[in-house]
Amino acid sequence: MLAYVMGCNGYGHIANLGCKSIAWSTRPWRGRVNGDPVLLTFSTRTNTVSTKFDLNPQNLNRISTFKTLTTPPTDSLYLSWFLRLRFLRVFPSVSQPASLPNVDAEGPSRSERMPGKGESSDKEKHLKSFLKIGLEEQTARNTVANNKVTANLVAVIDEAGVTDGCSRTVGNLLYTVATKYPANALVHRPALLQYIVSSKIKTTAQLDAALSFFGATASEDFKLNEFEEACGVGIEVSEEEIEQAVNKVFEENKNVILEQRYRTNVGELLGHVRKRHPWADPKIVKQFVDSKLYDLLGERTAADDEKPTKKKKEKPAKVEVKTVAVVTPEQPSEEDINPFLIFPQPEENFKVHTEVFFSDGSILRCCNTKELLEKHLKATGRKVLTRFPPEPNGYLHIGHAKAMFIDFGLAKDRGGGCYLRYDDTNPLAEKKEYIDHIEEIVQWMGWEPFKITYTSDYFQDLYDLAVELIRRGHAYVDHQTPDEIKEYREKKMNSPWRDRPVAESLRLFDDMRRGLIEEGKATLRMKQDMQSDNYNMYDLIAYRIKFTPHPHAGDKWCIYPSYDYSHCIVDSLENITHSLCTLEFETRRASYYWLLHALDLYQPYVWEYSRLNVTNTVMSKRKLNRLVTDRWVDGWDDPRLMTLAGLRRRGVTSTAINAFVRGIGITRSDNSTINLGRLEYHIREELNKAVPRAMVVLHPLKVVITNLEAGSVIDLDAKRWPDAQTDDASAFYKVPFSNVVYIEHSDFRMKDSKDYYGLAPGKSVLLRYAFPIKCTEVILDDDKETVLEIRAEYDASKKTKPKGVLHWVAESSLGVDPLKVEVRFFDKLFLSENPAELDDWLADLNPESKVVVPSAYGVSLLQNATVGDRFQFERLGYFVVDKDSTPEKLVFNRTVTLKDSYSKVAK
Repeated sequence: MLAYVMGCNGYGHIANLGCKSIAWSTRPWRGRVNGDPVLLTFSTRTNTVSTKFDLNPQNLNRISTFKTLTTPPTDSLYLSWFLRLRFLRVFPSVSQPASLPNVDAEGPSRSERMPGKGESSDKEKHLKSFLKIGLEEQTARNTVANNKVTANLVAVIDEAGVTDGCSRTVGNLLYTVATKYPANALVHRPALLQYIVSSKIKTTAQLDAALSFFGATASEDFKLNEFEEACGVGIEVSEEEIEQAVNKVFEENKNVILEQRYRTNVGELLGHVRKRHPWADPKIVKQFVDSKLYDLLGERTAADDEKPTKKKKEKPAKVEVKTVAVVTPEQPSEEDINPFLIFPQPEENFKVHTEVFFSDGSILRCCNTKELLEKHLKATGRKVLTRFPPEPNGYLHIGHAKAMFIDFGLAKDRGGGCYLRYDDTNPLAEKKEYIDHIEEIVQWMGWEPFKITYTSDYFQDLYDLAVELIRRGHAYVDHQTPDEIKEYREKKMNSPWRDRPVAESLRLFDDMRRGLIEEGKATLRMKQDMQSDNYNMYDLIAYRIKFTPHPHAGDKWCIYPSYDYSHCIVDSLENITHSLCTLEFETRRASYYWLLHALDLYQPYVWEYSRLNVTNTVMSKRKLNRLVTDRWVDGWDDPRLMTLAGLRRRGVTSTAINAFVRGIGITRSDNSTINLGRLEYHIREELNKAVPRAMVVLHPLKVVITNLEAGSVIDLDAKRWPDAQTDDASAFYKVPFSNVVYIEHSDFRMKDSKDYYGLAPGKSVLLRYAFPIKCTEVILDDDKETVLEIRAEYDASKKTKPKGVLHWVAESSLGVDPLKVEVRFFDKLFLSENPAELDDWLADLNPESKVVVPSAYGVSLLQNATVGDRFQFERLGYFVVDKDSTPEKLVFNRTVTLKDSYSKVAK
């Protein structure tokens, strides 16, 4: 490669760089020119090679740029660190003679190589090196166990010139550089290290400021005075100044400190001091704060160590004149904290998104150029754009509720928008039923799409970019069968057609598009890295042939893009700012950025979060589809399933589901399975506030009131809400009390006991909202065991004060049975907490997951209920009217129990 060189001495040369190919990434090369260490950075995007002398900060102005005179090759470009970089020929410029520079190509530093197999023997050497710079032994050992951090720290120690050791203060700062330094600004790292070693940067606050400065600067040039000002270089804060600042902070917060004593948030006090003196030594600041606390409060007492008691939220006192109750605001709970603060702003999307390690030792550091980012920000108006991209091949489940909360929630929090994008690349799997369901359920969950799109809307763009990918040498037409592809991937072998000429792949891909090649006889594959440690870089398939019309795109296409090819490109075309997905896609991040980089497309910020797994159920679409198609359940909306349609039919509200997923948080912990009880907690919390009470008797036992005339009815008031006010008529409903009432069979025993509060011979109980009754006679069946009927007397004066309180339903008129309803009880679908791990997972189905009570009795309040209406059946749980209800009989599904102990009543 010929390059025009402007040397540091001002001489111009034409130089031939003796490397056969140039790095796709901005991977630096370290070497020596005339004895000075030099850092070279290659960029194919601008066709330049930049060098910086990294000996010391004074040499930062010694910058030279190599401007290429030839076009880089169009095949896959990379810089092999096992080739030596040499200046083969140097021609003197017309104006000035020039001598041949003495170049000693050292190759990459240890940190810039992937740690290979068999390097475990280096661990002890690294451990000793880390201990020399003052790291704690445990920290050093943990670092050695992490190959990436080890490589970075070894490079930092080498660049800083402290291989023989340094002070603990310097060593800790170097460790921070190794773990937090922005990868898009590696060219400036040696300069920062010299500032640390020379103690010009000596506090964590200064280092944090330096890291932020270089993160924003990236690989661009910078002015030393701006850098030093941003990092507080040369600013010394005396102990007197620190003490004065601490005194002022304590004066301003004295009342709070005296009230909270040693429970005072010391971090806030330190923050106040830091605002006054950002470059003060934090250790000295902490010493002064601790000393001042002791001077003000004295010795720590036992009361200081007691946990503060939580104040109960007091109800406002009842008064005749209605006033607004003043309640002391409580501290926000974990669920109330904004979970979206972890995500960067769109303007920050110039930073390195990820690093892709290639098998030849090179690294692709993915980031947007300033030009691409500015173009993107102009198109979006600097707003956040996310996408919720379900496949329309099944019903959404509760895991999708978490995805919706994150995708739509982030966009709403930042004032942006979220696309509802159907990932419809497989024409065989999509159904209009699923598309309609997804759109309807998204709205039910409370989300409003910014725009509804389909991946198939971009089929022409995707095809054109595939052609461009072939032209750039990054894709090829392959003829291997699926079994052959699998075998070659397992053996990390290249396809026999991988290196076919570009023109030939272009012609064959056009034949694929025109339907001239049989289905299964050819695919388009991306030319990635078959020797990579990441199997998602094994030349993934970009296009397949399918002679099937597309439900949305029609019969225009007979080739269809894969998910791995299409989703990242469509993210870029739609200017998505944050591409958020679950952790199983984390290994696909390398392929995602590789493809966008290969096509010079804008790169969204990618972040993965943990899947939502709930106990006693299955979440995979394959297993859910098996349960539905094999009729183990009653359709996709069976209330036992964790599909959102099933939860809705069960009576769960969308607000309860959103509160549940918000409470879980946006985490990356991939080993947690959420107990079903946590979801039920949020359901109860929601329903307890909103649904009216009613009484239903599941297994009626007839009770005849002998001291009340047959046919007479007393209308009583029953509460719709537990805190119903007597002056609010709407808070009550009427229940008839007649001489025939029905109680639960389980609420009667022939033998009484001290711990039993139900009815028994000679014993009294209170009928809720009515009167005490006393059992006077029991009518048995011929077997002398089965109870058929109970005779009782009621206490009209209510002087009797029994302990037991029972729910009941009465005849509304002589000989007319109460309202008959069907009640369905749903339990956990599987017996095991994690049935998906079982080989025979269907054998783990709970045979008692659905129990139907066909002939229960309910109060008349229920007779006008419609589908979707919710009630709390006293002592039984929360219920909803099911869609199977008819004018002749209402059907109720139990949503959730009141308490686990009450579940026995249903049996």
